[in-house]
Amino acid sequence: MSGDSKRMNHLPPGVAVQDGGPLTERTHAEPPHPYRTSFARDGARVLHARAFRRLAGKTQVFTRLPGDRATDHFRSRLTHTLEVTQIARTLATALGLNVPLTEALALVHDIGHPPFGHAGEKALDRSLKAHGLGFDHNLHALRIVTWFEERYPAFRGLNLTLGVREGIIKHSRDYTAAAHPELAEYFLNKFPPLEAQLIDLADEIAYLTADLDDGLDSGILQLEQVRESVPLFRSCHDVSVAQHPTARPRLTSSEAIRRMLNALVTDLMREVHKRIDYTGISTLEDVRRASGRLAVFSPGMEEKRAAAKRFLYDCLYNSPGMEEVHAHAEQVVEGLFARFMADPDLLPEDHRSLIPAEGLARTVTDYIAGMTDNFIEQTWADLNAR
Repeated sequence: MSGDSKRMNHLPPGVAVQDGGPLTERTHAEPPHPYRTSFARDGARVLHARAFRRLAGKTQVFTRLPGDRATDHFRSRLTHTLEVTQIARTLATALGLNVPLTEALALVHDIGHPPFGHAGEKALDRSLKAHGLGFDHNLHALRIVTWFEERYPAFRGLNLTLGVREGIIKHSRDYTAAAHPELAEYFLNKFPPLEAQLIDLADEIAYLTADLDDGLDSGILQLEQVRESVPLFRSCHDVSVAQHPTARPRLTSSEAIRRMLNALVTDLMREVHKRIDYTGISTLEDVRRASGRLAVFSPGMEEKRAAAKRFLYDCLYNSPGMEEVHAHAEQVVEGLFARFMADPDLLPEDHRSLIPAEGLARTVTDYIAGMTDNFIEQTWADLNAR
């Protein structure tokens, strides 16, 4: 691609978050770094955080099949995060947005997830609802970066910029001031910048393609089944087979998934351009006050995306073979929650000290949410052995 065509892809420069602007403000003032932008520093702080490292031990969809030993071939929450980061960085670069901010948001977007993937999150939310509370991984991520991470003598948390903190909570959903007055500083009556809006769809692109890949690799999904139910995969697979007629089926499937990912990214990029051009948006404030989010797929691609997602829920996430895995996750999370609620002395001292301020249910949740899959399994086994 020539330099001229690259520049043609860029959005009006005013829609990008600017370095040095108000979104670079931190809760605790810090002097500027001599050669790194504020958002680049935020990305590094996330990358070096303990909670980020623990993502390596947290399930994305599955790490083992029922009756099998765990394997390192399937995605973890960490490798998924890295794939989202690559996609988001590509989009931000092509569109002329703030790449360090986009990268920081991609790195931090799943940091609030508990062990056992979505099954663990649902079990934790059910446990909390009995106490009039709920679990939201975006809000928990904000708690992690503003309080739980302790790396600096001058303050608790990572002291991330306002722009990254806003993106943590708003990249995938909107909150109201009435329901969450504690989030008032995050412009709840406005849409987030495009850098944050891209994260939700980069996440979607990453897991739709990766979960098809892992599903086929695991044997839970069959090639003909995917071809029949996922039109975008089928069209990409047809091209792959036509171009590589003697290649092994596993390789033509991988090539189809690569083409599928590229098609989704390209469509998203073009649709963002189309909506910006059509609405005449030229500033960040225009983005914030638009009639809706601007980072969306075209109607035709949205239909294909929705079909792929429905298929994954029906045939992978909620497949009969995953029922045992989900049931085990629920048993461990809900059982451990009940044990800690009944006997808070089982909690580590640093968490017990937070009970007066946070309440017992929230403190128990914070402790469980921070666990890796292996750690929660060992904790559960140890308590049951007593």
